[in-house]
Amino acid sequence: MQFERTRMYRVKAVADALDVSVATVYRAVESGQLDAYKLGTGKGTIRIPGEAVAAYLARCAEAGGPVEDDAPGEVA
Repeated sequence: MQFERTRMYRVKAVADALDVSVATVYRAVESGQLDAYKLGTGKGTIRIPGEAVAAYLARCAEAGGPVEDDAPGEVA
């Protein structure tokens, strides 16, 4: 999947495109590896800019490793 740099994506769409679990994407956001915006009050909703996904993938490629895998025993 190509990520449009100006578009905002839902966590599930990013997870599906990267073939990882939603939890993996949330961990990347919480750790600061993947930039995201929280919209709304309270629990709100998370949106990830396409530009942030492209930058995250570039950093992963530089590191020479794949996007972080799920923790052992975690169900996707």
